[in-house]
Amino acid sequence: MKSGRRQSRSDTPKHPSGSGGPDAEANQQAVTTESHPHDRDYDQTPLVVAWESTQACDLACDHCRASATKRRHSDELSTEEAVELFEDVASFSPQPMFVVSGGDPLWRPDLFELLQAAVDIGITPSVTPATTSRLTEETIQQFADIGVNRMALSLDGATAASHDAFRGETGTFQTVIEAAHHAREAGLSIQINTTVTAATVGELPAIADLAEELGAQMWEVFFLVPVGRGAQLAQITPERAHQVTEWLYNRSREASYRIITVEAPFYRRVARDMASETGDETPQVGSTGAGNGFVFVSHTGDVYPSGFMPLRAGNVREAQLSTIYRDAECMQRLRNRAGFDGPCGDCPATQYCGGSRSRAYAATGNPTGSDPLCPWVDE
Repeated sequence: MKSGRRQSRSDTPKHPSGSGGPDAEANQQAVTTESHPHDRDYDQTPLVVAWESTQACDLACDHCRASATKRRHSDELSTEEAVELFEDVASFSPQPMFVVSGGDPLWRPDLFELLQAAVDIGITPSVTPATTSRLTEETIQQFADIGVNRMALSLDGATAASHDAFRGETGTFQTVIEAAHHAREAGLSIQINTTVTAATVGELPAIADLAEELGAQMWEVFFLVPVGRGAQLAQITPERAHQVTEWLYNRSREASYRIITVEAPFYRRVARDMASETGDETPQVGSTGAGNGFVFVSHTGDVYPSGFMPLRAGNVREAQLSTIYRDAECMQRLRNRAGFDGPCGDCPATQYCGGSRSRAYAATGNPTGSDPLCPWVDE
């Protein structure tokens, strides 16, 4: 890995009704009537860097992007290589938000050493542990003591029966409830992550209520991209996606937490349209996307525009992440929205929406094609 020199965090800022802190997850779409607190040139520096610390996980979730397994890969980044990655992340200016994901990061015996190293370098990491027996009260207290920015917990059903079925393991629902309680006691901010599929969409209102009860600062709603094991799941229709995003906007106006969407950039257009209809102040909207404000580093150091787009841009063992992000041809192509194809290229919302590049790639093999979930694609 090339060493990076440390030189020194969305465009998804807080909705006026939200109460969350800085975003902890990737490729978000949120709205605000405030100025952007993280203005940056996405050609030069991303808003979010997500590092898949390991592919290992005890769970076998139906939607898993990583098709996680119950063993670590022999070629995972070493402790030293990971710290070099952190130093390069810290060299971006302004500094991006940094997410330690998996698999389950708790499979790495050096996780707490790495989180402390990130904090010492000047990065405030967020972490997305799996809700297994590894996620103990002591573990959560360690996250808080180190200075982790936020812990994300997945909740894909409003009951133990539905959530545990989706996660493939009995008891995971109760682990989420207990982990949220321990996080509140430790003073650690939590985020609830929910995957939208044909099977889970009907429970969104109840999940939203439960997130409120759990004291979440943010609710991240991920619209399924059919990759990994998720390719076997039924997606919602574009019409249903439109209904869901309209409901999310209305919910965001009253929720105590902030709501963001992932892989549903058309939410930005919905938010602008609904604000106009209701007489709300016109919201500013984000513009992040795969390779355009967001970058993903795999457990073996491969760099991708998104964890949902298997289009390899390089490897941090061969070049600095900053160089790959700025110079890789696929990254530059994804940042050139004027070159998008089909309806997404002709859409008046291209510059602030642009469609899900990951879903376009999964559906067509073309990263600049049109997002088949967008409600306006067939108009």
